[in-house]
Amino acid sequence: MTSICGIEEAGRGPVIGPLVVCGVIIDEKDESKLASIGVKDSKLLTPKKRESLFDQIKNIAKGYKLVIVPSDEVDAYLSAAELNLNKLEAQKMAVAINTLKPDKVYLDCPSNNIKAFVSYLKRHLKDKNVEIIAEHKADVKYLVVGAASILAKVTRDNEIKKIQKKIGIDFGSGYPSDEKTVKFLKGNWGKYPSIFRKKWASYQQVVKSKGQSKLGDF
Repeated sequence: MTSICGIEEAGRGPVIGPLVVCGVIIDEKDESKLASIGVKDSKLLTPKKRESLFDQIKNIAKGYKLVIVPSDEVDAYLSAAELNLNKLEAQKMAVAINTLKPDKVYLDCPSNNIKAFVSYLKRHLKDKNVEIIAEHKADVKYLVVGAASILAKVTRDNEIKKIQKKIGIDFGSGYPSDEKTVKFLKGNWGKYPSIFRKKWASYQQVVKSKGQSKLGDF
């Protein structure tokens, strides 16, 4: 029986909180079970629906692997000259694949250069012969990738809730496009430095503007 694995991430772009990479492995014959419960790309589902599917997906899957990459680790990767966000994702995808040991992998490729991305990913795989199907919009096209996107998204949302509970502030989604997040960033960048991705332009712009205003005040 062929085992297939879907790989997807949540939290690539936010200025607050972790990147979550997820792998879900199923027997190929069980794809219809994912369809029957309403699995699709997590972005096409409401938060309530994603949460209701979370345990159902885990029950159908042969296994799954969630890799949570906190903000400081994302920053560390981006501080290294030879690394970038795509390579970070590839390395974390490799962790999931090496753990689950599938026959075939479907993944949503974050890079415009799919061939180079797959080549880099394979350098980090224990099984060099595993078949990799990397495509853009794979989370829409393949149910097993959609399943991985749901587990990743729900897990990241829960990590954000943990951070909000710890500091006692609702700062929104953590994305720079979220007005609540932007307001929180401007007022709290120096109070809770550990939760921010300091390499992000949105964070650096706030730090720069605050520094300039202080110099002006002086």
